[in-house]
Amino acid sequence: MSNTPHELAEEFPEHVKKIHDLKMNDGHFSRLFDEYHDVNKSIHRAETNIEPTDDVHMEDMRKKRMRLKDEIYGMLSA
Repeated sequence: MSNTPHELAEEFPEHVKKIHDLKMNDGHFSRLFDEYHDVNKSIHRAETNIEPTDDVHMEDMRKKRMRLKDEIYGMLSA
């Protein structure tokens, strides 16, 4: 599991420095970052059948990841 797809640095390569700065200095961003990382890791584990899940739960996790990503992008582009 060393290469988990959809990591934020890969999704927003032009914002890597800002991601780091916000993670260090903005508590809300840091919590969003951690939550995104956790749900993304869970999706990856389900997709690779390490921890299989049903389709409904997978869809819910993907929607949550999308909402978090949208909110994170909003903070990065502000």
